[in-house]
Amino acid sequence: MILVNTDSIAGYEVTESLGMARGNIVQAKNIGKDIIAGFRQLVGGEIKEYSEMLTESRQKATQRMVQDAERMGADAIINVRFVTSQVMQGASELLAYGTAVKIEKK
Repeated sequence: MILVNTDSIAGYEVTESLGMARGNIVQAKNIGKDIIAGFRQLVGGEIKEYSEMLTESRQKATQRMVQDAERMGADAIINVRFVTSQVMQGASELLAYGTAVKIEKK
C-alpha cells in the first residue's frame, strides 16, 4: 500500500477514488509514565514517554487506515493526514485519514 500526503503519486495515475479511509486509536496516559514525565517537565527537555506513546499511536492508527483502504480494494492512500484531540482528561484520540484510490503505472 502506497501512502502519500500529496494528491498524486509520481509515476502513477489515479484511476478511481474509492472514498475516505480512516483509522483511529484512543490512548490513555499511563500513571507511571505520568510521574516520570512530570519530573522531566521540571528539568526541561523532551518527554520521551509521551513521544513514544504518540509514535506507537500513529503507527496503530495508520495500520487501521490501511486495513480500511484494503477492504475497499485500494492500491494507495493519498492526502494522508493526522489529527489529534482530547476526548477526556488523560486520554487523546489520534485519527489517520486519507483518500483510498486505485492507481496504474504511467
